[in-house]
Amino acid sequence: MKKSIISTIVTLLIPIVIHAIELPNAVIYGTTNKEPLSYQVGEEMIFKFQLKNVDNNNSSNTFFKYFRRGDDGKTFEGKAPSNEPLILKTSLDRAGFVGIDVFLVDSEGKNVTSNGKKIAFYAGSAVNPESLTDCGEPEDFDKFWAEQLKKLAAVPFRDKVEKVLLFTKGTMSYYKVKVPCLGPRPMTAYLCMPSKAAKQSLKVEVHFCGYGTYKVTCPTQWPKHDRITLLVNAHGMELGESDEYYKEFFASLKSNGHNYAFDPELNKKLETCYFHGMAMRALRAVEYAKTLPEWDGKNLIAIGGSQAGLQTMWVTALDSDVSESYPSIIWCCDMAGTTKKQRCHGGWRVKHTPLLDYFDPVFMAKRIKNAQVHITRAGLGDYICPPSGLAICYRNLATPHKKIVWVQGSSHDFTPADAEKVIWANE
Repeated sequence: MKKSIISTIVTLLIPIVIHAIELPNAVIYGTTNKEPLSYQVGEEMIFKFQLKNVDNNNSSNTFFKYFRRGDDGKTFEGKAPSNEPLILKTSLDRAGFVGIDVFLVDSEGKNVTSNGKKIAFYAGSAVNPESLTDCGEPEDFDKFWAEQLKKLAAVPFRDKVEKVLLFTKGTMSYYKVKVPCLGPRPMTAYLCMPSKAAKQSLKVEVHFCGYGTYKVTCPTQWPKHDRITLLVNAHGMELGESDEYYKEFFASLKSNGHNYAFDPELNKKLETCYFHGMAMRALRAVEYAKTLPEWDGKNLIAIGGSQAGLQTMWVTALDSDVSESYPSIIWCCDMAGTTKKQRCHGGWRVKHTPLLDYFDPVFMAKRIKNAQVHITRAGLGDYICPPSGLAICYRNLATPHKKIVWVQGSSHDFTPADAEKVIWANE
């Protein structure tokens, strides 16, 4: 009897890794056939996109992938070879904005990168953007904030500040501070200032933090040595704690499957609305800054981008001592605009509730009557902080000293080199 010998052949499967195409220094550059914010209703908008800093041989297997969106609700998308200019034409039948995102991709649709980052351009244009209006503010807006400020004032803090010297470096001293505040948590911040400053000799800059759950560390590189800098975190968390503390703390901010500030149920009630506590801490930070003996009593500057721009608008509107304000890519402008006027936005947006109108920067802007306000960046391709909202915010600013810088090709977290800029100013 013969034995059947079964041979097992083991095949070693070696995965084939397809690396993304890398084109160092390559960029997409986009232009419009006229100044991008100067179009009229129904006028043809012509966009031209070109791939630069790369020869045709290297770009022969790459393509432009594009997507159009707009305040008219219309979209289109497509793909075209990148070794020649891409021309796209569109228009708007109303006042508002159009955005066209263009990415460089390979034949399989995968992003082509430059120095590890995807190559993209986020173009925008607009029809009569200066005519856009808000959706209407609450009738009791001023009464509401008068009540909140009264509640905040009822929480004393001047003799209860915890100020701890962390270290000195050169001519500067660095502290962490904790200040009692209305809401579930205190105001906590890092304070940086010249060690031997005379009384009433320095400007104060109050910097706010952008969205996120991250550990904030004491800044030593960027604070200027001729002024006081206060870096305020948005959450009132303890400073200088362990990683485990922050992990647990940030987990506690989530609710009903949402990250902080995004839960629509919590945003229906003042006592649970995350923005309320954040606003109280921001206002208290400015109040605290004004108690510093070294403050010169006149130069009080608020600075921040995105969520920090939102906070910057709050304090500039609600504390008349703020003399200069530098918000950028301001988050949560015109929150009702997507539902009430069908304005275009990206996917990352807080769902509107009536309570949120009290925190909307477009309504805060009407209360800013004297401070110098410079919106340092408004991305024409930013649909996390849509340009329509920033245009309304700028329009509503009551101060005669205002400026906004529109940046072509800029998304929320990207600005092209040598970007085209359009400046509106009343200074």
